Amino acid sequence: MKEIKITSKEENQRLDKYLMKYFNKAPKSFIYKMLRKKRIKYNGKKAEGNEMIKNGDSLQLYLSDETMEGFMEEKTLNVAKRHFGIVYEDENVIFVSKPAGLLTHPEKDIDKDTLIDQILYYLYEKGEYTPSASSVFTPAVCNRLDRNTSGIVVAGKNLMAVQELNRAIQEKKLDKYYIAVVKGGIKKDGELTGYIKKNSDSNTSSISKTEMAGSKKVITKYKVIGESDKYNLLEIMLITGKSHQIRAQFSSMGHPLVGDRKYGNEVINKYFKVNYGLNNQFLHAYKIVLNINDGGLSYLSGREFTASLPEPLNTIKKDIFE
Repeated sequence: MKEIKITSKEENQRLDKYLMKYFNKAPKSFIYKMLRKKRIKYNGKKAEGNEMIKNGDSLQLYLSDETMEGFMEEKTLNVAKRHFGIVYEDENVIFVSKPAGLLTHPEKDIDKDTLIDQILYYLYEKGEYTPSASSVFTPAVCNRLDRNTSGIVVAGKNLMAVQELNRAIQEKKLDKYYIAVVKGGIKKDGELTGYIKKNSDSNTSSISKTEMAGSKKVITKYKVIGESDKYNLLEIMLITGKSHQIRAQFSSMGHPLVGDRKYGNEVINKYFKVNYGLNNQFLHAYKIVLNINDGGLSYLSGREFTASLPEPLNTIKKDIFE
């Protein structure tokens, strides 16, 4: 029999979720079968799996070493040089500025050197994360940006932080602000409401005014913070957060983002590529504000975290609007 003591690092998660991380190669059916047969006990008693584990609890595993080893795969770590900037970091969280062109998570098995790879290796080099010693938790990114969108991405270093960041996002207590340059003609601040539908084959999204089968409602607020004869500089706040939401909504209203190869204007994109070397949409997640007054991250409530415009976006902004 092997006994596991639960610490503050693992508490406040369901027992079955913990066990699926511990036996990371085991199917769910194995976990529930072992609970049902009392081969896995919780505080010495039969468990259902839906119990919330707490600091000081214990698990008793009546399993052979061979069985346990067969269902446990040691975590590996990809060596990944850091290309992100650090916006804010403490013992619980790390907020980073992702450059355009970098995937947040791998989309295919061959994808390496993603943002999460870089964050994990950065924490490993700092001595804050050791895969072999962290069998049931891995630091995690809690929001994502399109590959070619730059800006702030938030990650939790421990389970509490990941849970609290995810809660803030779910409860809409994490405000996300973007800066974008779009085709001009917008004269006043506004709000866009519509329905977005993803086409997986083309990896594009379409916007409609009325609900369609498979569509989801999207809401985007914007302020005009700069204007020239051809372009608008906007501050955009997401009320909902769907893939390609900003890009598809502004394109659908006739004001596509500068540099957007999927939804943009070819002539405009060519001008900015030739004159500024811009190869992606001018869209930067520049600010977040946390509004969580309770829980383990309440000390961050009300604080603003900002990421400066990268090049060539900063030069474009100065040339056109200053």
